[in-house]
Amino acid sequence: MDIWSTTAGKILMTMLLSMVPVLELRGAIPIGVANGLNIWVAIGVSIIGNLLPVPFIILFIRKIFSWLRKLSKRLDGLVTKLEQRAAKKSDVVLRYAFWGLVILVAIPLPGTGAWTGALVAAMLDMRLKRAFPAIVLGVVIAGAIVAFVTYGAGALFF
Repeated sequence: MDIWSTTAGKILMTMLLSMVPVLELRGAIPIGVANGLNIWVAIGVSIIGNLLPVPFIILFIRKIFSWLRKLSKRLDGLVTKLEQRAAKKSDVVLRYAFWGLVILVAIPLPGTGAWTGALVAAMLDMRLKRAFPAIVLGVVIAGAIVAFVTYGAGALFF
């Protein structure tokens, strides 16, 4: 029996998937449930996994970007694209501060989520203790939206 067929393996796989940019918990919750996890376990594990990279992104992404720029022109171009994407998404955060960051993270569509929210927070020099609670709330809301849209109210409450 391989590790991925055990409950612990399914939990670990769901958590790791929720840490992947773009996929995040939008993909991890349905995959976790499809692999046999209880919906509440899949939601909880996906939220935790989705939040794990956030402090590191907020605290270190500028230094990482600076290092990547020095390595090659191609990486410099990638960093520039990521910064431009964050700049486009930053309008709502600048306009509504805490709640803008919550909204940016909570909308479970491509180009939003915890990774984008953390990147925007870092580019706007938001402090971790101000940005992290907004991102947590946004991730919890996104998890509820994904679960509700995917499985309906019946699966969540009955």
